[in-house]
Amino acid sequence: MKPLDPRNFNLELEKRVRKIINDYDLIDDGDKIAVALSGGKDSVLTLHILDRLRRESISFDIVAIAIDEGINGYREEGIISARNNALQLGIDYYELSLEDELGFTLDQASKFYKTACIPCGVFRRYLLNRTAHKLGSDKLATGHNLDDEVQSFLMSFARADVRRFAKFGPKQERIHPKMVPRIKPLWSIPEKEVGMWAVLNEVDVHLAECPYAQNSLRSRLKNYLNHLEEDKPGTKIKMLEFFQKNLQIDKKEVKLYECHVCGEPSSSSICKACEIGGVIKKGME
Repeated sequence: MKPLDPRNFNLELEKRVRKIINDYDLIDDGDKIAVALSGGKDSVLTLHILDRLRRESISFDIVAIAIDEGINGYREEGIISARNNALQLGIDYYELSLEDELGFTLDQASKFYKTACIPCGVFRRYLLNRTAHKLGSDKLATGHNLDDEVQSFLMSFARADVRRFAKFGPKQERIHPKMVPRIKPLWSIPEKEVGMWAVLNEVDVHLAECPYAQNSLRSRLKNYLNHLEEDKPGTKIKMLEFFQKNLQIDKKEVKLYECHVCGEPSSSSICKACEIGGVIKKGME
């Protein structure tokens, strides 16, 4: 088998990401884009492609935000990769930790929940949005790829969480002054191809899997979907297209208020970050 040509592979991948950005109007001239940078392959690819895009066609600014959740023996390498990539591209970099911002690490928080993924997701989204808003960002770019999106759809089905359908798709509109709209430039790019990009280009990325992920519903769905894809290639993209066509809800109907504790956007009187954080702090007393 003829080896892959990195240059041709890169050009084709960038072409497809640019198409997502153009088809869904993800970025406008003059935007300030905050990139959620974990140091993993997806967020690093997002950072590199957006950096190339701003240099070649669209005029916009980029800042990178990294969250150190506090996972001993794992998170340190990802943070180093995030720093290195932001430095390499000359992008302003902001790093926060759960311990500094909220008073505890994810390792500590995990003792109060069956899976650490629940508090992790809540706190990451909370800190990323709060920081992006403080920095005056117009949009928050995440590294969610095709696999992530399909997994999230199925997780919402399994939990009968219909409200979360409003968060799917490559772009979210601003539904609250303090809620920075999310964009997903890798929305229809398979995770496998993102990994190939990192390896072919010898990019500094953190490839290790989170030690908490193996017990999560997402991990089980990921394995199941990978088996389906092996048997019937194209299954994932067909599922994405089905969800996009048939399971949309009017995102304008989603109402957000402000948390009575911290003032951040929330669908109820107290946001999930404050609710969960209160349980953890009480348990640590």
